[in-house]
Amino acid sequence: MNTWTTTSPPSRSARLSVNRLASLATGSGPALEVTRPWDGQPLGVVRQAADGEVEAAVLRARSAQRQWAATSPKERAAVVRRFATSILDRRDEILDLVQEETGKARLAALEEVLDASMISSHYAHTAPGLLKPRRRAGVFPLFTQTSELRQPKGVVGVITPWNYPLTLVVTDSVPALLAGNAVVVKPDHQTPFSALLVLDLLLASGLPDGLLQVVVGPGPAVGPPLIGVVDFMMFTGSTATGRLVAQQCAARLIGFSAELGGKNPLIVMDDADIPAAAAGAVRACFANAGQLCIAPERIYVHEAVRERFTHAFLDAVAQMSVGAGTSWGKDMGSLISPAHLAKVRAHLDDAVARGARVLAGGASRPDLGPSFFAPTVLTDVPEDAKLVREETFGPIVAIYPVASEDEAIARANDSELGLNASIWTTPSRGRALAERIEAGMVNVNEGYGAAWASHGAPMGGWKDSGVGRRHGDEGLLKYTEAQTIAVQRGVPVAPFAGMSNETFANLFTRAVRILNRVR
Repeated sequence: MNTWTTTSPPSRSARLSVNRLASLATGSGPALEVTRPWDGQPLGVVRQAADGEVEAAVLRARSAQRQWAATSPKERAAVVRRFATSILDRRDEILDLVQEETGKARLAALEEVLDASMISSHYAHTAPGLLKPRRRAGVFPLFTQTSELRQPKGVVGVITPWNYPLTLVVTDSVPALLAGNAVVVKPDHQTPFSALLVLDLLLASGLPDGLLQVVVGPGPAVGPPLIGVVDFMMFTGSTATGRLVAQQCAARLIGFSAELGGKNPLIVMDDADIPAAAAGAVRACFANAGQLCIAPERIYVHEAVRERFTHAFLDAVAQMSVGAGTSWGKDMGSLISPAHLAKVRAHLDDAVARGARVLAGGASRPDLGPSFFAPTVLTDVPEDAKLVREETFGPIVAIYPVASEDEAIARANDSELGLNASIWTTPSRGRALAERIEAGMVNVNEGYGAAWASHGAPMGGWKDSGVGRRHGDEGLLKYTEAQTIAVQRGVPVAPFAGMSNETFANLFTRAVRILNRVR
């Protein structure tokens, strides 16, 4: 039996902090023990939602939402601004918790902290403008005054995964709250404390009680009851589960948005800056140990630079520091669990059994902890390997040679998924190639961060990688219902008193001809 001593157990103060967060969960059901991926040691215990408690949470949220919807968008934005600041003020405490809950390296946890603050600040700034009533052209100029309003949906359900448990809760909940909704979050049962910390920070920033609630439990037990009573669903997870969520939402005729799986390509063209491309590929492929839906898993390298890139890439991989702990010196941390490690390992074993060659890594690291896996690079992966088509969601990437940019684009697009892509070449050429990629985001000379962190632009998947968008205007407006109010003055949109229908038809036709010319 292995004993891991790479990190110390949680301090008494940390345990007390986790215990306090656990008290914020909505639930009185069975106790759930959350363990640290680093070493399998207990982190804390939280109560799961019992039968009927999900529905009760939504009822409480609905009651709180009525008064919240009556407040001005500026008042709501003030709460979120304080929240965005508090995230930065408590940066190190939040980093510690996210790392202990997920096992990720500190720099990967920092991505969550900074992103959560940035997205909150972005929407606090833009929400009042997005939500203000807008004048629209009426049927009769001067006589018809038409306005478009944005009304909140009501109660929004948010289901988030374990890989980015802080920033995904914030990214999906904050714009919904700013739009005037209440939110009920179901975090992954492996990472509930990050969601509870978000709730704690929002309450401290002035969010009224009941508007944001966290219900904990396995997806099959908590997800369907939540979908069954909310007014809109936001889901992040696998494509297979996303289809089930879509079916349940369709049965109730409620809207939903989903960010699903990715099998993302990274293209290195013959004119790329090879040292920069290699360094960028390492950062992107092994961010959060590859447990990132927008991380590249396929690298297509032009034959003219394949040898140079491969050597530079492997050198950079060899220099990576893998391990546990809260120091800034580690480049990659743990996978989330031994069960997930087994799934990643199965992809590797299948590819190797079919003829793939391992250029780096290719093994678990039990000397570091129960869920560590070495950053792994493959080549000669045959087309029938599972790793070619299926999302691995771990620190494994395969390199494939291509002879031209047309072949690179064709192979990059040869997937049922289309979430993110990365192209390394000159900026002008990269932009032209990006327009040919079938993906919701394309980064030129960056792995994923440039597009993801551009919060004013929409983010989401094409094909089987999702429905709807987060970020950008759509990331907030999707949580609203568009309402048109038209006030008619003076003349009716109908025949005047005493006017025949034929006369009205001829008059109205002439009027439409005039309107069509001046619009």
